Amino acid sequence: MSKYRNNPEAIQALVRPGEVHKDLYVDAELFELEMERLFANTWVYVGHASQVPQPGDYTTTTVGTEPVVMVRHSDRSVRVLVNRCPHKGVQVAGGTCGNTGKFFRCPYHAWTFKTDGSLLSLPLRKGYENTGFEHCEASQGMATAGAVHVYRDFVFCRLAPQGISFGDFFGGSLSTIDNMVDRSPEGRLEVAGGVLRYMHPCNWKMLVDNQTDTCHPMVAHESSAGTAVAVWNRAPEGTPKPMAVEQFAPFMSPYEFFEKMGIRVWDNGHGHTGVADSIHAAYSPVPGYWEQMVAAYGEERAQAILGDVRHNTVYFPNIMVKGPIQTLRVFKPVAVDRTLVESWTFRLVGAPDLLLERTCMYNRLINAPTSVVGHDDLEMYERAQQALKARGRDWMNVARLLEPGEADAPEAVVNGTSERQMRNQFQAWARFMTSEASA
Repeated sequence: MSKYRNNPEAIQALVRPGEVHKDLYVDAELFELEMERLFANTWVYVGHASQVPQPGDYTTTTVGTEPVVMVRHSDRSVRVLVNRCPHKGVQVAGGTCGNTGKFFRCPYHAWTFKTDGSLLSLPLRKGYENTGFEHCEASQGMATAGAVHVYRDFVFCRLAPQGISFGDFFGGSLSTIDNMVDRSPEGRLEVAGGVLRYMHPCNWKMLVDNQTDTCHPMVAHESSAGTAVAVWNRAPEGTPKPMAVEQFAPFMSPYEFFEKMGIRVWDNGHGHTGVADSIHAAYSPVPGYWEQMVAAYGEERAQAILGDVRHNTVYFPNIMVKGPIQTLRVFKPVAVDRTLVESWTFRLVGAPDLLLERTCMYNRLINAPTSVVGHDDLEMYERAQQALKARGRDWMNVARLLEPGEADAPEAVVNGTSERQMRNQFQAWARFMTSEASA
């Protein structure tokens, strides 16, 4: 018997002002409903336009668990198609990326589709005469996302044909993307440095929660970042500080640092750490970069761009962006207890190559399958996913610095160790899981 499908009150009851029920992480039925309601009705990141620069270029990915393909159409627009042949259901675009030319060709029966998804041809077409084929679903070609929006080359889609608009969903949170793009003297980014992928044996929300959890770094990462700092402290006086140490050391900042850093929350589950300060604020200057920025923007504007040192920005439901270090992580749900994590790096077009080197080093040190820092978190997720199956305590506490009436003020700047951004995410989760449009 279904516990939640036709019971919005039961879903809503899973989120309290300072608590969430463990079913959000372990219940398989809720996971399926998330794919149908949350991921279908919100704006989900698909990819970056630089991944498909020429007509016919494509890359495959998922929106929730829905297989999609992002492709550059012949008119140079970016399209998002459901990666499924309407004939017998075979995935049309294979691999992770490539160039399909002027059309996609299904590898099973050779049906072909234009890069906007429309049906181009099929073998032995006479066999469909007088069958009503022109009125059936297959004649309409590959299904398309309900809506696609390209914001400064970041491609998002909403699977549902109707729903919240792109602007209403993201609001002021788009300023993080603006800042990351504006760090290029030419105002452009491009994907560079490859992508790192590895599977996590946990629910996707654990990874999202962790992005604004500032009370764990000095504890969970003591064995990795703490060891790196201890080794560095024994280096002879005058030894040049390695780039890796610059990136490791801030993880061991004290609670007081993170409290003063601040957290900003926006409506619909978006928010970021790093308002007044962040772990990315004290990197060594890159020769020539400041001069390029001043030439492009003027000194005052350049200072404003580079002085914005946000730490982690969560774009609900499932990406995190680091503007000052030009990385983006996607948390792809696979099952209730399995999540594929992709970590992408970007080049600031026109900026010194040393910035891309720093970006790629950060990604390898912190986000790679071989990372010592990332595996501190991975161990915590795995322990939590297993332990949440235990009986006796059904509610998880997210009440740190809970303020009365905060649910009525969706946008705020708060103490950097507050769990308000997590509460913001859970409120958005409950809203999209129970709204009339989602149901």
